[in-house]
Amino acid sequence: MPISRGKSSLTKPEAEAIGIAGLSWLAADPERIGRFLAVTGLGPENVRAAAREPSFLPALLDYLLANETDLVAFAGEMNLDPVRVRAARDLLSPPVVL
Repeated sequence: MPISRGKSSLTKPEAEAIGIAGLSWLAADPERIGRFLAVTGLGPENVRAAAREPSFLPALLDYLLANETDLVAFAGEMNLDPVRVRAARDLLSPPVVL
């Protein structure tokens, strides 16, 4: 599914596509995926199982959003405004209001 690059609102499938693209982007580089696995405590053997959990894509996007260098590199390679990465994260797991 192509990722919409405009400034309009995201759909859930578009947000999921951004999250999946983020995982693919991380996995394309051994150093990047190694850092992700180290931070999350996941191993190569359980990433697929973890990716099926509803909380995985929002957490992956949180990981990208927490590192400006990775965020800018990912968004640049995907031709996305980094704001859309935040919007995708928020759509997949809206902030809890107390």
